[in-house]
Amino acid sequence: MNIHHLELFYFIATHGGITEAARKMPYGIQQPAISAQILRLEEDLGVKLFQRRPFQLTPAGRELYEFAAPFFSRVQETSERLRGETAQRLRLAALTTILRDHFPNLLVRHRRRFPHLKLRLHDANQAMAEALLKKQEIELAITELEGKPARGIRSEALLQVPLVLLVPENYAAKSAREMLKRTASELLIALPENEALTKLFRRGLAAEELVWPTSIEAGSLELVAPYVAAGFGVALSVLPPGGRAPTRTRALPLRGFPKLVVAALWTGKLPPIAESFLELLRLEARALRDS
Repeated sequence: MNIHHLELFYFIATHGGITEAARKMPYGIQQPAISAQILRLEEDLGVKLFQRRPFQLTPAGRELYEFAAPFFSRVQETSERLRGETAQRLRLAALTTILRDHFPNLLVRHRRRFPHLKLRLHDANQAMAEALLKKQEIELAITELEGKPARGIRSEALLQVPLVLLVPENYAAKSAREMLKRTASELLIALPENEALTKLFRRGLAAEELVWPTSIEAGSLELVAPYVAAGFGVALSVLPPGGRAPTRTRALPLRGFPKLVVAALWTGKLPPIAESFLELLRLEARALRDS
């Protein structure tokens, strides 16, 4: 088995196809050359390693990937560590609100210990963060956690955040319970149905034997408050411990509804710089819980 062919196969399997692999290779190589060398590898082994369109590893391909991945996944890391570059590099993924409201102050503290800190930040939900972890493009993610993460990904719950309904500040309703009695006449602003927050809300509604369809679908929580303030409807959101409702809105807690779990996600053994930042996150979460 040619080790170079095996390396090409590793990049294809990791990045989901020949086109993406060609972009991610640490050296220049064209797609036709990759295809030709993979065909030679398949001929040498006498098996088909993956289906091209849509991309999917065959059983033989999965077995070969599991053999090759432990070595090739660490080549870049090892070379950088030997050069002393990874000690100050931290690649993170998190929800937008966490990146905006919590990370800046935490990273200021973190930089005191790692003065040459090099950062790469990704805005990501759980599914996106898990994909980044699998591709080894980040060390640590802080996202919502729905169920168990994908195989090979470790998790640690940091905080449970209550669900709330955001209403205009001059709204007559004083509690979420009042709002739930008027779902037929109120427009709901919410994230897409596949988001963890919306799924939790639907579960809570089902327990109350209620149905409240979304009238305005928002791509992020940052979008909902302005539309509530402008009178477009009532929004599903979350309010961290000690947090305040956005300007010109009020937050009505959805008591008895499931809470949104915020968790840290990672794979394998964290490098010291990521482990240190995770400890800061634990302290921040504890402070929020106690506030």
